[in-house]
Amino acid sequence: MSSLQITRPAPTASRPLNDIGAMVGRETRRLLRSVDALVTALAIPVSIMLVFVVVFGGAIESDGRYINYVVPGVLILCTGFGSAATAVSVAQDMHSGTFDRFKTMPIFGPAVLFGHVVASVVRNLVASAAVFGVALLLGFRPDATADRYILAALYLVLLITAFTWLSCAAGLLLSVDAAGSLNFVFLFLPYVSSGFVATDTMPAWLQGFATYQPFTPIIETLRSLLAGTPMGWYGWAAILWLGGIGLVSCVAATMIHRKRTAR
Repeated sequence: MSSLQITRPAPTASRPLNDIGAMVGRETRRLLRSVDALVTALAIPVSIMLVFVVVFGGAIESDGRYINYVVPGVLILCTGFGSAATAVSVAQDMHSGTFDRFKTMPIFGPAVLFGHVVASVVRNLVASAAVFGVALLLGFRPDATADRYILAALYLVLLITAFTWLSCAAGLLLSVDAAGSLNFVFLFLPYVSSGFVATDTMPAWLQGFATYQPFTPIIETLRSLLAGTPMGWYGWAAILWLGGIGLVSCVAATMIHRKRTAR
């Protein structure tokens, strides 16, 4: 008595890209169907910009120049906050059995993770553009040249990618509720950096941490790109931080996903 065997189609060079594209479309549709997610992705970043520029700006600098200082910090805070939302999406897929269902299908294994990452990059670039547009309306006047704008955009892509891979790894390890708390990390650390005030105005015991923690070089690099000024050591430090976070998180997330779905 012969047994029935199911033969899966052999993978081709284009298959991973097709599978990732399908997963990006899945995440995009899920975002568009969720009013809360749309509000989080667009309205909250713009609201943060308005609070710091309109409400606090005059108290910090009465001459109106504070907006040129604070916009890079707000952009980094918003992209980090938006990237952290991926942890919740990944945790939901993990605990709802979605990953197990994908495991039975003839698709590229990590495609679902790459789909989360690419969708996050697109979502956060749109949110960043909205924040940048509001900043221009409020009086933000960057001095960047065309090539600096291109570098700034590529830098944001690197930043969002690194933060999103970190969020993917966290989402695979944490419960849905615990994954939701990751955004507090991205909200808190930029405040204890040069994002909103110069670090030399902070208490002496805090200045060392504020100067050398990851968010200060990350924010200063974007600030230099938009202002057209030299980046100094901040640029290399930011690239090393983001490259290291992205690489380690990508490898970790892929290995955790493989282990968690192998059972």
